Amino acid sequence: MPSPAPTLPPEAPRRTRRKEARPGELIEAALSLFVEKGFAATRVEEVAACAGVSKGTLFLYFPSKEDLFKAVVRETVAGRFPEWADELAEFQGDSVELVRYAMHTWWERVGMTPASGITKLVMAEASTFPEIATFYQNEVVAPGHELIRRILQRGIDRGEFRDMPLDYAVYSLVAPMIFLLMWKHAMTPCAPPSQQIDPLTFIDTQVDLILSGMLKRLS
Repeated sequence: MPSPAPTLPPEAPRRTRRKEARPGELIEAALSLFVEKGFAATRVEEVAACAGVSKGTLFLYFPSKEDLFKAVVRETVAGRFPEWADELAEFQGDSVELVRYAMHTWWERVGMTPASGITKLVMAEASTFPEIATFYQNEVVAPGHELIRRILQRGIDRGEFRDMPLDYAVYSLVAPMIFLLMWKHAMTPCAPPSQQIDPLTFIDTQVDLILSGMLKRLS
């Protein structure tokens, strides 16, 4: 008599696996629509349809469109600051190399992704939705500025950068990146080939120009 076939461990029910994936699918759909249409013009029904669920299912995970937007920002940008801070704290090179590394890494991990459109959305709709702007300021802008500030302070403490007003030095590094994001999402689609910007060349040029004013001068 043949021996019975071995018993395989039961697979997770399909409905359970699908349920666990839904928040991520809704966030991905919402990011795409928010960047394409803006916060005001995006309807939760569209997000739900794009994710293949009902509007009621969406509200089980995200009680409002604002909550959905916050989840998108936290998943794609804000929630990654602790990881980035640890990575930069362990950097072994000099502070000039660290600034360049931080700018390149930010572009690779945010600027080249759909999340790069969130900044334009917030700036365009801040006056209409101030609570969205306040949330973005608290969870993205402020931690980002603090991270850059720590990098610059590191350079000062190591004698690589001269003393400077750190708040404004941070703005000097942030401003070119905001320009690059705005250009990507507003002008790139319609700019002629002669006016297209290579992001990494732009970043390297800005870093060289800005650091020329930050480096400590030998007496």
